[in-house]
Amino acid sequence: MDNTVNTTASLNTAHSLENSLFLRACRRQPTDATPIWLMRQAGRYMVEYRRLREKHTILEMIKTPELACEVTLQPINAFDLDAAIIFADILPPLEGMGLELDFIKGEGPTIYNPIRNEADVERLRVLPPEETLRFTLDAIKLARQELDLRGIPLIGFSGAPFTLASYAIEGGSSRNRIQVKNMMMSQPAMWHTLMTKLSEVAGHYLLAQAHAGAQVIQLFDSWAGELSAYDYENFVLPYSRHAIEIASQSGVPIIHFGTGTSGMLKLIQAAGGDVIGVDWRIDLAQAWQILGDNVSVQGNLDPVTLFADWDALEARSRHILDSVHGKPGHIFNLGHGILPETPVDNVRRLVDFVHEYSQKLRTTA
Repeated sequence: MDNTVNTTASLNTAHSLENSLFLRACRRQPTDATPIWLMRQAGRYMVEYRRLREKHTILEMIKTPELACEVTLQPINAFDLDAAIIFADILPPLEGMGLELDFIKGEGPTIYNPIRNEADVERLRVLPPEETLRFTLDAIKLARQELDLRGIPLIGFSGAPFTLASYAIEGGSSRNRIQVKNMMMSQPAMWHTLMTKLSEVAGHYLLAQAHAGAQVIQLFDSWAGELSAYDYENFVLPYSRHAIEIASQSGVPIIHFGTGTSGMLKLIQAAGGDVIGVDWRIDLAQAWQILGDNVSVQGNLDPVTLFADWDALEARSRHILDSVHGKPGHIFNLGHGILPETPVDNVRRLVDFVHEYSQKLRTTA
């Protein structure tokens, strides 16, 4: 009897998850309301996160599955979000390749042994994520146990090859990315070797996250918008495509997101993905027209809008929803991550507004 009850409960949970607003939107299926989740929704704007951060470094939190799971759930406990994203960072995969990573207060991520020559590239290891990133895979399993009870899907993610290369070569954040672009332009053979390794690492990391339980996986190309369309197409797109091809073996939906890429959305799409992330530098309806109807679209509120008074925030959110008018496949999100000082009450009101207003749009269509 107990086994029958457990089996029934498991089937009901699976059915609930598969029919969640978020997963239906990823598959371009109709939904009763527009799903919403927010990039960097677990982070410094929440007091619960800051309390943990006072006791632990970022890497400690990422590498302790129980803490990573706790942070993942913080925004889910606070807001009516339609998806959780595992608490991690795009850079730990570089550690597994042999680079020394740290997060320095006031400076951000730092690589102590950045890539500078062919020997550095040759030394980079390509190991299974189960060996180098087990902590995130375990955190996904823990988070799924909690999220399944609520019928909320979980997103896993990785940095894209170019964004990983940017940090690995520059040694941290960079204004103009002179080092990475110089290698790309001047040393194409070395660039190919590096990007091939990074695409293997990113692709298999995404695949492992899906196998660990992530129902959706996202490839973040935070710095792709710094490139010309020519350089993206010739020096980046093939490697993002390779990572996505590896990840697609999982069978779960893949989100492909880049900032500053409104001028080359068709190229981003050509690299792959079931959902294309769009930032605020282009009207969402225009972006979708460029992409066509065979993909879902995620976006695209300017994160700074969350600092505005409610009338301004509501007006801009309404404009985004009106522009696509409940079209199947829209996932409401920011055009990039939540900023640290973002007012929590505005996040709560935005999440509720997106659900309520988008539901009204469908009933009046």
